[in-house]
Amino acid sequence: MDDQNKNLIIASVLSFIVIVVWFLLFPPADQVQPTTPEAVTQQVEGMLPPPTAEPGAAPGTSAQATPEAAPRLAIETPRLAGSVSLVGGRIDDLELTGYRETLDDASPFVRLLSPVGAPGAYYALYGWAPGGTLDYVQMPGPNTPWTLASGDRLGVGTPVELVWDNGQGLVFHQKMAIDENYMFTVTQSVENNTGAEVRLAPYGIVARHGLPADLQNFFILHEGVVQMADGKLTEIKYKKMADLPRSDREGGARAEAIDVGSNGWIGFTDKYWMTTLVPMPGQSFTAVAKYSDQSNVYQTEARLPTLTIAAGETGSSSTMLFAGAKEWETIRHYQNDVGVDRFVDVIDWGWFFFLTKPIFWLLHWLHGFIGNMGWSIIALTFVLKALVLPLAYKSYVSMARMKELQPEMEKLKEQVGDDRMKLQQGMMALYKEKKVNPAAGCLPVLVQIPIFFSLYKVIFVTIELRHAPWIGWIRDLSAPDPSSLYNLFGLLPWAAPVHGTLMATIFLGILPICLGISMWFQQKLNPAPPDPTQAMIFAWMPWVFMFMLGSFASGLVLYWITNNVITFIQQYAIMRSHGARVDLFGNIKASFRRKKPATPVANKSAKPADKKPAKK
Repeated sequence: MDDQNKNLIIASVLSFIVIVVWFLLFPPADQVQPTTPEAVTQQVEGMLPPPTAEPGAAPGTSAQATPEAAPRLAIETPRLAGSVSLVGGRIDDLELTGYRETLDDASPFVRLLSPVGAPGAYYALYGWAPGGTLDYVQMPGPNTPWTLASGDRLGVGTPVELVWDNGQGLVFHQKMAIDENYMFTVTQSVENNTGAEVRLAPYGIVARHGLPADLQNFFILHEGVVQMADGKLTEIKYKKMADLPRSDREGGARAEAIDVGSNGWIGFTDKYWMTTLVPMPGQSFTAVAKYSDQSNVYQTEARLPTLTIAAGETGSSSTMLFAGAKEWETIRHYQNDVGVDRFVDVIDWGWFFFLTKPIFWLLHWLHGFIGNMGWSIIALTFVLKALVLPLAYKSYVSMARMKELQPEMEKLKEQVGDDRMKLQQGMMALYKEKKVNPAAGCLPVLVQIPIFFSLYKVIFVTIELRHAPWIGWIRDLSAPDPSSLYNLFGLLPWAAPVHGTLMATIFLGILPICLGISMWFQQKLNPAPPDPTQAMIFAWMPWVFMFMLGSFASGLVLYWITNNVITFIQQYAIMRSHGARVDLFGNIKASFRRKKPATPVANKSAKPADKKPAKK
């Protein structure tokens, strides 16, 4: 087998082994469930009621109104549109006006939150849990009929305030504010007019009825609960919430509670969007992930410490709520300027975060400079190839030297015959004498594989690539190439096959075809291996990859094409500079030339008498 091709196989196998070993040595940390403070647990016990009641209800909750007939308060900001239900004070109607569902300009805005009764109900609400002997006192909950005390619509710089009097000496207030992006601030307060000291615990809830309709359910993407507790990130997929321990204290629901000392947050994350409860930095609380298998409701909660409110006094507590798109710059602003601890980690950077984070930062910076994400990916490829150029240079120099050794290798094979031991010893001696490292060709491949996986992760999970155009027909670099050979790339008057179907896999687009051609040309820098089986495998490899990557995101295919072109130029130039003769067109012609059947080799043990005597 040709040593260069052997190196490629070795590199691929070693890369796979590295990835497997990494996953074995660094598995996800087991989730540890700390003990919830007894006082807080008792006060919020039963917050998830039986299926006949609304999720999130606390003991003694008022049920004087229903969500279906709820009066509403409009939400209007440059980036959000929706309303707040005055029944329960629910933030349950929210659209992201900067994002549409499809590329069509007339497509609806992306809907993030929906009220109870609508498909995929998903909402946030706030309330109080009683402490001590206040179990008989009505507390605000999901069905509380709030009254608008101030403001007529919730917007940037125009907060609103809701009020509710329980008729038992407690007057509850909710003041809601919102910034120019996606962060709500909800300040809960209560006036104690009972004539006695009271103890109450504020809480916030994000509830989701059933699984999201756009659930990706892809192994490289986390969807479900995401939370930060004093610097420790915890992720629980939706399907794993059914495996949480069942808790009598949580009304029989499956739940996990984590005590947060000073900094943390908890909520639900989708591929591009999230809804997250964010207590004020420095605030201790208990983060709860909960699932009711009876009502199929997923729930996250932020339970704040109990407040002791003297008679005639007012107690208050503030919590933030992020409900919007996982934009890197926006989230980083909340992390760096507001103090939300490690908030950028809501983006699923993966286990190779040490590569995905800097790669995304560089891509984001290039996009800010260039203004087009497609050209930014091409520029990123040039930067990455420049960084690994020292390794590539050594590799290609080694390849050039290996080519110089080919005649001596052939002589060595003729001398030792079928003695593999002597052949290996002779080759090692030759490598040592000529100072050639045959494994050097593996290094660029080993480096390239984690970079490829990291860029794949970046393109797949970051919203900055969503609906990002490049040129012409490529209007979404996060989606597969929409063109197809089936309709001659749009020249014929019928539609291309839908992606994900067999027809779309067979009739590829322009970018996947260019990928296969670029790999084929790169392969032709080296002659085909002498072994027919190996030659066949390497001959098919570009076209196999072409079909394998045909359904990948256009941005990733664009990166691979650019990488192949740069690699081709680098290898050709470096090998020529070191005297290696690169017969590109000869290798291409040889790949199309029909090979004659091999002539049977005469038996070496044949006696001279078997041969015809030569004529004099």
